[in-house]
Amino acid sequence: MRCLLLCLLLLSSLAAAAQPDFETTTALFGDLRGRLIGPATMSGRISCLAVDPTDETTVYVGAAGGGVWKTTNAGATLDPVFDEYTQSIGAIAIAPSDPQTVYVGTGEPWPRNSVSIGDGVYKTIDGGQRWKMVGLPQSEHIGAIIVHPDDPATVFVAALGPLWSDGEERGVFRSTNGGESWERVLYLDAATGAADISLDPSNPQILFASMWSHRRYPDSFDSGYGGTSGLYRSTDGGATWNRLTEGLPDETLGRIGVAVAPGNGQVVYASVETGTKETKGLYRSEDGGDSWALVDRGFNNQVRPFYFADLTVDPSNDSIVAKNGLSGIISEDRGKTWRDFDPRVHSDSHAIWIDPVDGRHLLVGTDGGVYESRDRGRTFRMWQNLPVSQYYHVSVDRASPYRIYGGLQDNGSWYGPSSKPGGITNADWSKTLGGDGFYSFRHPTREYLVFSEYQGGGLARYDERNGRAKMISPYRTADTDPLRFNWNAPVHLSSDGGRLYFGSQYLFRSADDGDSWQRISPDLSTNDTTYQQQQRSGGLSLDNSGAENYTTIYTVAESPLDENTIWVGTDDGNLQLTMDGGSNWTLLNDHLPELPEGSWVTFVEPSPHDNFTAFVTFDNHRRGDLATYIYRTEDAGESWSRLTDPDLEGYALSIRQDLVNPDLLFLGTEFGLFISLDLGTTWAPFRNNLPRVGIRDMVIHPEAGDLVMATHGRGVAILDDVEALRQLTPALIREPIAFLRTPVTYFADAVGTGEGQFAGSGNFVAPNPSQDARIMYYAGKRHTFGKMYVEIHRDGELIRTLQAGKSAGLNLVSLPITTRKPKSPPSDNREASFGTATGPSLPAGTYQVTLVKGKESYQTEFTLAADPASPYDDAARNAQYVVLQRLFDDTEELAWHYRVLKEVEAQADSLALPELAEAVREEQSRLVFLGGDHYINEGVQLGEEVSKLYASVSAFPGRPSQSQVDEAARLRGEVETARLRFGALVERVKTLNQGLAPEARITWTAQEEFLAAEE
Repeated sequence: MRCLLLCLLLLSSLAAAAQPDFETTTALFGDLRGRLIGPATMSGRISCLAVDPTDETTVYVGAAGGGVWKTTNAGATLDPVFDEYTQSIGAIAIAPSDPQTVYVGTGEPWPRNSVSIGDGVYKTIDGGQRWKMVGLPQSEHIGAIIVHPDDPATVFVAALGPLWSDGEERGVFRSTNGGESWERVLYLDAATGAADISLDPSNPQILFASMWSHRRYPDSFDSGYGGTSGLYRSTDGGATWNRLTEGLPDETLGRIGVAVAPGNGQVVYASVETGTKETKGLYRSEDGGDSWALVDRGFNNQVRPFYFADLTVDPSNDSIVAKNGLSGIISEDRGKTWRDFDPRVHSDSHAIWIDPVDGRHLLVGTDGGVYESRDRGRTFRMWQNLPVSQYYHVSVDRASPYRIYGGLQDNGSWYGPSSKPGGITNADWSKTLGGDGFYSFRHPTREYLVFSEYQGGGLARYDERNGRAKMISPYRTADTDPLRFNWNAPVHLSSDGGRLYFGSQYLFRSADDGDSWQRISPDLSTNDTTYQQQQRSGGLSLDNSGAENYTTIYTVAESPLDENTIWVGTDDGNLQLTMDGGSNWTLLNDHLPELPEGSWVTFVEPSPHDNFTAFVTFDNHRRGDLATYIYRTEDAGESWSRLTDPDLEGYALSIRQDLVNPDLLFLGTEFGLFISLDLGTTWAPFRNNLPRVGIRDMVIHPEAGDLVMATHGRGVAILDDVEALRQLTPALIREPIAFLRTPVTYFADAVGTGEGQFAGSGNFVAPNPSQDARIMYYAGKRHTFGKMYVEIHRDGELIRTLQAGKSAGLNLVSLPITTRKPKSPPSDNREASFGTATGPSLPAGTYQVTLVKGKESYQTEFTLAADPASPYDDAARNAQYVVLQRLFDDTEELAWHYRVLKEVEAQADSLALPELAEAVREEQSRLVFLGGDHYINEGVQLGEEVSKLYASVSAFPGRPSQSQVDEAARLRGEVETARLRFGALVERVKTLNQGLAPEARITWTAQEEFLAAEE
């Protein structure tokens, strides 16, 4: 069977090559949707905050890679409002005179080497429901935005500009028409951008702006590059600017943060970077910026100015000022003395808001999310429902449900389930290592071991049995240079767990889980010493954190078909291959067409179908080149084809070839997921519930067939429907309607509502994959006229009629595997009233599907079955179904009895027939308990007994107990007795009707009409 499938897929591949008109389009993906599972327990880097000045419960949160989120209830719930646009956010500004008008500047302003880029300024006039791009598309990074206090159409933007190259869209820009046009009002040169801007609310003609000359390179960072940084002031609404110097350091300056005290425009604070400790720190002016004085040189007023330069002044007290830093700090005496925020808050704060009404109320955005304080920073609580974690890498195991492993920017290494009853909560994730997290793998046979990594070459083996981690990184030996590990050094574990690889400039291999290492390569980088100056990185402020380590191995991949075939890519552009386990290496750079020299090798995907085929992605954005570089070889690197398409955007970060269909490729770029159905000839973006977020890594689960993605800003994303994409071949899409093969739908055994269901708001719960049976079909064009619906039959009986999907492309119709809930008589017994809240599951077996499209019809089928791993087989489930269906029928009959009795009672009362009315009420009281308060469960009549037994049997998916079977039989006898009493009453009414005029006769709803009625 597998051979036949592979042959069919090979023919499909040949057909794709022979179909010049075949094209991958987004429309083909139809109803498929991504599933974002967070988590939020570690949240992620927050770049900016904006709070409605008229309502402190309305807050916009800007994430470094996770878009814009909005709350209207002070963080109890948070919703993404910017998913269709660039997810790296630099600044958010709410118009004070019209809070529905909000401006967003894209491109993070805290330029570590892993930041994403933006594409300009966006605006909403309806509080974030709809956005419009309003300009500055080449700015790449926005430092700050200020809106005029009285005019929402007048806005100033501090554009940092490109980080890795020169750029003209830098400096201060002003618009007086809401972004329809822009004027650059402050500009120095192509290397100097505007880092910050502040306005005096009492006199909007007065503005302060800081200009910052800076440049990143692949191996270093230079703050102060060019020597043109400075602080400027305008007193005419931004028309002209003057540089401020009185009291400020007379030397080369770096980044400057500036903040006017909102309540006193004479008080202005500035965080000033210089190259000397004696002059670097916090400055204050008390004459509106005419002169300045240094007031503090403490650690957090000097540390990493490129990353921490944001100041916030209490709007109601100009003596209180807060600054971001390694930890947030606050002063209550105009900067003379300082205290740190609560140490339990995540380090690296980037945004602080102080409530203008109550200065004790703070919000702080950090590398670990948003925190809120009510005591001026002494204690904080975390908003634990903001899933903006920045994953670098991802892997999966083969548990059921499978678990997901990965490392996160500044938030360690974690693993958690792909699904869980009630949804995946923060508490379901476990941490294996701290620091910045990168690669993480569970050992496939010694399942208690998890390998995890932290920045700069820290590799650990975590033992789940005792919670201890053993450091296993290799060390230099006498025949090696000092080891150079990339900040994100590559780790690779073979599929059988027998070989663990780790890369510095050399490739190491371990056969004993890291207890010992064998070096299996020479230096595979260029070893260009001019790019090994990391110890001097930072420019004016030394910043040798290890993040700029260069000339290192960045990606490693062993062929899944041959353990001796190993691919290595370096950050300085070398692509290397060995096919003899490391004895000999071949440099392949000269064979790659149109690739700029030195482009970073971001990912290598050895084909799971052919040992001589591989796919490689390159990234050259660190030299100002934002093109997408993807290559394929089919001869072990002797020759290469560049895979490109006008629809591709963003520099390439990761690529995977499907495990079943070799034509199906998945590409992760800085701007989201792209899919090719024809081996990379054409590509299309996948946007269905998957934002335009960087995708650093991907893995396809070998059994589940899910595509699991490490997004750098929105946590883990899963595409549960890869099986549908595998079948989108040229032959299939020529059909007007074509059903796709669907895997067996297994019944879900697990039930529950998740942990912490009484925890209130503020906790993130990720969705599970749907448990419905899926009916998938491709439609060549949209259906516009005539009826179109889906019928589900079993053994000739119509089970359900469903609304059909009518779109062109893939359509997904979901069939809940439970039937409708039974109609039941009312009850004031609380327990019984909940008993029939769900319908029984459909029985196991094969179901026939008919798609009716106008006068045409199309057929397929699907199967429901017990999971082979389930303790409840089909026979046991069918035994449950028989008992449950009998109880279902009984409760519906009693519900009809009650309906008729109520109708007869009302008419008997109106006709003054008290004896009949009393007899009817007596029978009602035998059916159900009424007259209680719907809380105490003291009343139990026949209806309650049936309902409670129904609930008990339905709660367990296996064979009912003999006691339950016997009780169902007893209740069936009681229902039959009730039927006899009901029949006698009906005959009594019929006899009575013979003596009444036709218009006065008592009527009631027929059973068939009652059961056919909508719920």
